[in-house]
Amino acid sequence: MRQYQEIKEKHPGTLLLFRVGDFYETFSDDAITISRELGITLTRRNNAGDQTPLAGFPYHALDSYLPKLVKKGFRVAVCDQAEDPAQAKAAGRKLVNREITEVVTPGVTLSDKVLDRNRNNYVAAIHPGPKSYGLAFADISTGEFSVSELPLKELREVLASLAPAEILVSKKLKSPVPDWLSQYVVTWLEDWIYEGRYGYDVLLEHFGTHSLKGFGVEELETAHVAAGALLHYVRENQRASLGHLRTLSGFDNTGYMMLDGSTKRNLELITSMQQGGTDGTLISILDETGTAMGGRLLRKWLMRPLKDLEGIRSRLQAVEVLHIRHDLRQQL
Repeated sequence: MRQYQEIKEKHPGTLLLFRVGDFYETFSDDAITISRELGITLTRRNNAGDQTPLAGFPYHALDSYLPKLVKKGFRVAVCDQAEDPAQAKAAGRKLVNREITEVVTPGVTLSDKVLDRNRNNYVAAIHPGPKSYGLAFADISTGEFSVSELPLKELREVLASLAPAEILVSKKLKSPVPDWLSQYVVTWLEDWIYEGRYGYDVLLEHFGTHSLKGFGVEELETAHVAAGALLHYVRENQRASLGHLRTLSGFDNTGYMMLDGSTKRNLELITSMQQGGTDGTLISILDETGTAMGGRLLRKWLMRPLKDLEGIRSRLQAVEVLHIRHDLRQQL
Protein backbone atom coordinates (compact mmCIF):
# COMPACT_ATOMS: atom_id res chain seq x y z
CA MET A 1 0.00 0.00 0.00
CA ARG A 2 2.98 2.33 0.45
CA GLN A 3 3.54 2.61 -3.30
CA TYR A 4 -0.17 3.32 -3.82
CA GLN A 5 -0.20 6.00 -1.12
CA GLU A 6 2.88 7.73 -2.56
CA ILE A 7 1.33 7.94 -6.03
CA LYS A 8 -2.03 8.97 -4.59
CA GLU A 9 -0.45 11.87 -2.68
CA LYS A 10 1.07 13.20 -5.91
CA HIS A 11 -2.36 13.33 -7.58
CA PRO A 12 -4.81 14.75 -5.04
CA GLY A 13 -8.41 15.17 -6.13
CA THR A 14 -8.31 12.24 -8.53
CA LEU A 15 -9.68 8.72 -8.47
CA LEU A 16 -6.57 6.54 -8.75
CA LEU A 17 -6.93 3.38 -10.84
CA PHE A 18 -4.00 1.22 -9.70
CA ARG A 19 -2.96 -1.64 -12.00
CA VAL A 20 -2.38 -4.90 -10.15
CA GLY A 21 -1.88 -7.83 -12.52
CA ASP A 22 -4.94 -8.09 -14.74
CA PHE A 23 -7.03 -5.67 -12.66
CA TYR A 24 -7.32 -1.98 -11.92
CA GLU A 25 -7.89 -1.65 -8.19
CA THR A 26 -8.98 1.26 -5.98
CA PHE A 27 -8.73 1.60 -2.23
CA SER A 28 -10.25 3.48 0.70
CA ASP A 29 -12.50 6.42 -0.28
CA ASP A 30 -11.79 5.88 -3.98
CA ALA A 31 -13.06 2.31 -3.70
CA ILE A 32 -16.26 3.48 -2.02
CA THR A 33 -16.81 6.05 -4.79
CA ILE A 34 -16.06 3.57 -7.58
CA SER A 35 -18.42 1.01 -6.08
CA ARG A 36 -21.23 3.56 -5.76
CA GLU A 37 -20.84 5.17 -9.18
CA LEU A 38 -20.15 2.06 -11.25
CA GLY A 39 -22.17 -0.52 -9.35
CA ILE A 40 -19.07 -2.59 -8.59
CA THR A 41 -18.93 -4.84 -5.53
CA LEU A 42 -17.12 -3.28 -2.58
CA THR A 43 -14.88 -5.66 -0.64
CA ARG A 44 -12.06 -5.45 1.92
CA ARG A 45 -8.36 -6.23 1.57
CA ASN A 46 -8.44 -8.45 4.67
CA ASN A 47 -4.65 -8.72 4.64
CA ALA A 48 -3.22 -9.38 8.11
CA GLY A 49 -6.19 -7.60 9.65
CA ASP A 50 -6.17 -4.74 7.14
CA GLN A 51 -9.81 -3.91 6.40
CA THR A 52 -9.17 -1.21 3.79
CA PRO A 53 -12.13 -0.92 1.35
CA LEU A 54 -11.30 -2.37 -2.08
CA ALA A 55 -13.05 -2.26 -5.47
CA GLY A 56 -11.67 -3.17 -8.86
CA PHE A 57 -12.37 -4.33 -12.39
CA PRO A 58 -10.50 -6.21 -15.18
CA TYR A 59 -8.01 -4.06 -17.11
CA HIS A 60 -9.80 -4.70 -20.40
CA ALA A 61 -12.92 -2.99 -18.98
CA LEU A 62 -11.10 0.36 -18.65
CA ASP A 63 -12.53 1.73 -21.91
CA SER A 64 -16.01 1.03 -20.58
CA TYR A 65 -15.68 2.36 -17.03
CA LEU A 66 -13.34 5.33 -17.53
CA PRO A 67 -15.76 7.36 -19.73
CA LYS A 68 -18.57 6.77 -17.22
CA LEU A 69 -16.49 8.26 -14.40
CA VAL A 70 -15.34 11.27 -16.43
CA LYS A 71 -18.88 12.02 -17.63
CA LYS A 72 -19.97 12.04 -13.99
CA GLY A 73 -17.46 14.83 -13.36
CA PHE A 74 -14.59 12.87 -11.78
CA ARG A 75 -10.89 13.37 -12.46
CA VAL A 76 -9.24 9.98 -13.00
CA ALA A 77 -5.55 9.04 -12.83
CA VAL A 78 -4.56 5.74 -14.46
CA CYS A 79 -1.50 4.06 -12.95
CA ASP A 80 0.02 1.22 -14.97
CA GLN A 81 2.86 -1.22 -14.43
CA ALA A 82 6.00 0.23 -16.03
CA GLU A 83 7.77 -3.12 -16.29
CA ASP A 84 7.10 -6.81 -16.51
CA PRO A 85 6.76 -8.41 -13.05
CA ALA A 86 9.39 -10.95 -14.10
CA GLN A 87 11.90 -8.10 -14.52
CA ALA A 88 11.25 -6.87 -11.01
CA LYS A 89 11.64 -10.38 -9.63
CA ALA A 90 14.90 -10.90 -11.53
CA ALA A 91 16.19 -7.64 -10.06
CA GLY A 92 15.38 -8.84 -6.57
CA ARG A 93 12.51 -6.38 -6.06
CA LYS A 94 9.13 -7.33 -4.64
CA LEU A 95 7.38 -4.26 -6.06
CA VAL A 96 6.82 -3.64 -9.75
CA ASN A 97 7.61 -0.10 -10.89
CA ARG A 98 4.42 1.80 -11.65
CA GLU A 99 3.73 5.23 -13.10
CA ILE A 100 0.82 7.45 -14.08
CA THR A 101 0.19 6.97 -17.78
CA GLU A 102 -2.93 9.10 -18.13
CA VAL A 103 -4.91 11.69 -16.21
CA VAL A 104 -8.37 12.21 -17.65
CA THR A 105 -10.60 15.07 -16.50
CA PRO A 106 -13.99 16.26 -17.79
CA GLY A 107 -12.34 19.13 -19.69
CA VAL A 108 -9.03 17.52 -20.60
CA THR A 109 -9.47 14.37 -22.66
CA LEU A 110 -8.86 13.18 -26.20
CA SER A 111 -10.79 9.94 -25.80
CA ASP A 112 -13.44 9.34 -28.46
CA LYS A 113 -15.43 7.40 -25.87
CA VAL A 114 -15.75 10.53 -23.70
CA LEU A 115 -16.10 13.22 -26.36
CA ASP A 116 -19.28 14.04 -28.26
CA ARG A 117 -18.19 14.63 -31.85
CA ASN A 118 -20.90 17.24 -32.45
CA ARG A 119 -20.14 19.52 -29.52
CA ASN A 120 -17.08 21.25 -28.13
CA ASN A 121 -15.58 19.94 -24.91
CA TYR A 122 -14.31 23.11 -23.24
CA VAL A 123 -12.09 23.52 -20.23
CA ALA A 124 -12.27 27.09 -18.93
CA ALA A 125 -10.31 29.13 -16.40
CA ILE A 126 -11.36 32.34 -14.69
CA HIS A 127 -9.46 34.93 -12.68
CA PRO A 128 -10.88 38.04 -10.98
CA GLY A 129 -9.14 41.30 -11.84
CA PRO A 130 -9.42 44.90 -10.63
CA LYS A 131 -12.26 45.77 -13.03
CA SER A 132 -13.32 42.54 -14.72
CA TYR A 133 -12.81 38.80 -14.84
CA GLY A 134 -10.19 37.18 -17.02
CA LEU A 135 -11.57 34.23 -18.97
CA ALA A 136 -9.73 31.60 -20.97
CA PHE A 137 -11.26 28.54 -22.60
CA ALA A 138 -9.93 25.79 -24.83
CA ASP A 139 -11.03 22.63 -26.57
CA ILE A 140 -7.90 20.51 -26.69
CA SER A 141 -9.55 18.07 -29.09
CA THR A 142 -9.81 20.79 -31.77
CA GLY A 143 -7.04 23.24 -30.83
CA GLU A 144 -9.38 26.17 -30.12
CA PHE A 145 -7.92 28.51 -27.46
CA SER A 146 -9.45 31.92 -26.65
CA VAL A 147 -9.29 34.63 -24.00
CA SER A 148 -11.39 37.60 -22.94
CA GLU A 149 -12.01 40.06 -20.10
CA LEU A 150 -15.62 40.47 -19.01
CA PRO A 151 -17.71 41.93 -16.18
CA LEU A 152 -19.22 39.29 -13.90
CA LYS A 153 -22.71 39.42 -15.43
CA GLU A 154 -21.39 38.89 -18.95
CA LEU A 155 -18.93 36.26 -17.75
CA ARG A 156 -21.79 34.21 -16.36
CA GLU A 157 -23.71 34.54 -19.63
CA VAL A 158 -20.70 33.47 -21.70
CA LEU A 159 -20.03 30.47 -19.47
CA ALA A 160 -23.68 29.45 -19.80
CA SER A 161 -23.27 29.65 -23.57
CA LEU A 162 -19.99 27.72 -23.67
CA ALA A 163 -21.17 25.08 -21.15
CA PRO A 164 -17.61 24.12 -20.20
CA ALA A 165 -17.05 20.58 -18.98
CA GLU A 166 -14.68 21.89 -16.31
CA ILE A 167 -13.76 25.28 -14.83
CA LEU A 168 -10.40 26.02 -13.21
CA VAL A 169 -10.38 28.44 -10.27
CA SER A 170 -7.79 29.53 -7.71
CA LYS A 171 -8.22 27.97 -4.26
CA LYS A 172 -8.40 31.42 -2.67
CA LEU A 173 -11.89 31.81 -4.16
CA LYS A 174 -13.05 28.55 -2.59
CA SER A 175 -14.31 30.09 0.63
CA PRO A 176 -17.05 30.90 0.13
CA VAL A 177 -17.76 29.29 -3.25
CA PRO A 178 -19.77 31.67 -5.48
CA ASP A 179 -23.31 30.34 -5.98
CA TRP A 180 -23.13 30.70 -9.76
CA LEU A 181 -20.24 28.21 -9.92
CA SER A 182 -22.25 25.45 -8.27
CA GLN A 183 -23.72 24.26 -11.58
CA TYR A 184 -20.26 23.47 -13.02
CA VAL A 185 -17.54 20.92 -12.38
CA VAL A 186 -14.91 23.07 -10.66
CA THR A 187 -11.26 22.16 -10.15
CA TRP A 188 -9.41 24.25 -7.58
CA LEU A 189 -5.79 25.06 -8.45
CA GLU A 190 -2.98 26.24 -6.19
CA ASP A 191 -2.89 30.00 -5.70
CA TRP A 192 0.70 30.39 -6.93
CA ILE A 193 -0.34 29.38 -10.46
CA TYR A 194 -2.35 32.62 -10.64
CA GLU A 195 0.36 34.87 -9.22
CA GLY A 196 2.85 37.27 -10.86
CA ARG A 197 4.03 36.71 -14.43
CA TYR A 198 3.78 32.94 -14.24
CA GLY A 199 0.78 32.62 -16.54
CA TYR A 200 2.18 35.06 -19.08
CA ASP A 201 5.54 33.27 -19.14
CA VAL A 202 3.84 29.89 -19.61
CA LEU A 203 2.05 31.27 -22.68
CA LEU A 204 5.23 32.76 -24.15
CA GLU A 205 7.10 29.49 -23.64
CA HIS A 206 4.35 27.45 -25.27
CA PHE A 207 3.97 29.67 -28.35
CA GLY A 208 7.69 30.43 -28.62
CA THR A 209 7.17 34.19 -28.79
CA HIS A 210 8.51 37.26 -26.97
CA SER A 211 5.04 38.75 -26.47
CA LEU A 212 1.38 38.14 -27.28
CA LYS A 213 1.06 41.16 -29.57
CA GLY A 214 0.87 38.96 -32.64
CA PHE A 215 -2.29 37.35 -31.27
CA GLY A 216 -3.90 40.70 -30.52
CA VAL A 217 -4.34 39.96 -26.82
CA GLU A 218 -1.26 41.63 -25.30
CA GLU A 219 -3.34 44.10 -23.28
CA LEU A 220 -5.59 41.49 -21.66
CA GLU A 221 -3.42 41.06 -18.57
CA THR A 222 -6.09 39.51 -16.34
CA ALA A 223 -6.93 37.04 -19.10
CA HIS A 224 -3.23 36.10 -19.37
CA VAL A 225 -3.39 34.81 -15.81
CA ALA A 226 -6.41 32.62 -16.60
CA ALA A 227 -4.91 31.37 -19.87
CA GLY A 228 -1.61 30.52 -18.19
CA ALA A 229 -3.41 28.58 -15.46
CA LEU A 230 -5.39 26.68 -18.09
CA LEU A 231 -2.29 25.79 -20.09
CA HIS A 232 -0.47 24.73 -16.91
CA TYR A 233 -3.36 22.44 -15.99
CA VAL A 234 -3.57 20.88 -19.44
CA ARG A 235 0.18 20.25 -19.49
CA GLU A 236 0.05 18.58 -16.09
CA ASN A 237 -2.76 16.24 -17.07
CA GLN A 238 -2.39 15.59 -20.79
CA ARG A 239 0.55 13.38 -21.66
CA ALA A 240 0.10 13.89 -25.43
CA SER A 241 1.77 16.73 -27.32
CA LEU A 242 -0.01 20.10 -27.28
CA GLY A 243 1.50 21.24 -30.56
CA HIS A 244 -1.98 21.59 -32.05
CA LEU A 245 -2.65 24.53 -29.67
CA ARG A 246 -0.97 26.88 -32.12
CA THR A 247 -2.76 30.17 -31.62
CA LEU A 248 -4.53 32.28 -29.05
CA SER A 249 -7.48 34.41 -30.09
CA GLY A 250 -9.46 37.17 -28.46
CA PHE A 251 -13.08 36.28 -27.78
CA ASP A 252 -15.46 39.04 -28.89
CA ASN A 253 -19.02 38.68 -27.67
CA THR A 254 -20.43 42.05 -28.75
CA GLY A 255 -22.04 40.85 -31.97
CA TYR A 256 -24.05 38.05 -30.40
CA MET A 257 -27.26 37.73 -28.41
CA MET A 258 -26.70 36.16 -25.01
CA LEU A 259 -29.28 33.62 -23.91
CA ASP A 260 -29.57 32.83 -20.22
CA GLY A 261 -30.06 29.33 -18.90
CA SER A 262 -33.81 29.55 -18.42
CA THR A 263 -34.33 30.90 -21.96
CA LYS A 264 -32.35 28.05 -23.49
CA ARG A 265 -34.24 25.50 -21.43
CA ASN A 266 -37.65 26.95 -22.28
CA LEU A 267 -36.83 27.13 -25.99
CA GLU A 268 -35.44 23.57 -25.86
CA LEU A 269 -32.58 24.52 -28.14
CA ILE A 270 -30.29 21.61 -27.28
CA THR A 271 -31.87 19.90 -24.27
CA SER A 272 -35.42 18.64 -23.74
CA MET A 273 -37.15 20.04 -20.64
CA GLN A 274 -38.88 16.78 -19.77
CA GLN A 275 -36.39 14.08 -20.68
CA GLY A 276 -33.08 15.94 -20.52
CA GLY A 277 -31.94 14.43 -23.84
CA THR A 278 -31.97 15.93 -27.34
CA ASP A 279 -35.16 14.31 -28.67
CA GLY A 280 -37.61 16.98 -29.80
CA THR A 281 -35.11 19.82 -29.44
CA LEU A 282 -34.35 22.38 -32.12
CA ILE A 283 -30.88 21.00 -32.76
CA SER A 284 -32.26 17.47 -33.24
CA ILE A 285 -34.49 18.82 -36.01
CA LEU A 286 -31.92 21.03 -37.72
CA ASP A 287 -28.75 18.99 -37.40
CA GLU A 288 -28.22 17.19 -40.68
CA THR A 289 -24.49 17.97 -40.69
CA GLY A 290 -22.16 15.42 -42.19
CA THR A 291 -19.05 16.23 -40.16
CA ALA A 292 -18.18 16.80 -36.51
CA MET A 293 -16.88 20.27 -37.39
CA GLY A 294 -20.21 21.19 -38.94
CA GLY A 295 -22.13 19.85 -35.95
CA ARG A 296 -20.06 21.93 -33.54
CA LEU A 297 -20.51 25.07 -35.65
CA LEU A 298 -24.28 24.65 -35.87
CA ARG A 299 -24.45 24.24 -32.11
CA LYS A 300 -22.47 27.46 -31.62
CA TRP A 301 -24.80 29.36 -33.96
CA LEU A 302 -27.85 28.18 -32.01
CA MET A 303 -26.36 29.04 -28.65
CA ARG A 304 -25.04 32.46 -29.72
CA PRO A 305 -27.44 34.02 -32.28
CA LEU A 306 -26.08 36.90 -34.33
CA LYS A 307 -27.32 40.44 -33.71
CA ASP A 308 -25.64 41.97 -36.75
CA LEU A 309 -28.06 42.26 -39.69
CA GLU A 310 -25.34 42.02 -42.34
CA GLY A 311 -23.94 38.90 -40.72
CA ILE A 312 -27.39 37.29 -40.65
CA ARG A 313 -27.98 38.14 -44.32
CA SER A 314 -24.57 36.74 -45.24
CA ARG A 315 -25.41 33.40 -43.64
CA LEU A 316 -28.80 33.25 -45.33
CA GLN A 317 -27.27 34.06 -48.72
CA ALA A 318 -24.72 31.27 -48.27
CA VAL A 319 -27.53 28.83 -47.47
CA GLU A 320 -29.50 30.00 -50.53
CA VAL A 321 -26.51 29.54 -52.83
CA LEU A 322 -25.91 26.02 -51.58
CA HIS A 323 -29.63 25.24 -51.92
CA ILE A 324 -29.71 26.39 -55.56
CA ARG A 325 -26.27 25.19 -56.67
CA HIS A 326 -26.54 21.40 -56.64
CA ASP A 327 -23.17 21.09 -58.40
CA LEU A 328 -21.48 23.17 -55.70
CA ARG A 329 -22.97 21.01 -52.95
CA GLN A 330 -21.63 17.93 -54.71
CA GLN A 331 -18.14 19.42 -54.88
CA LEU A 332 -18.20 20.27 -51.20
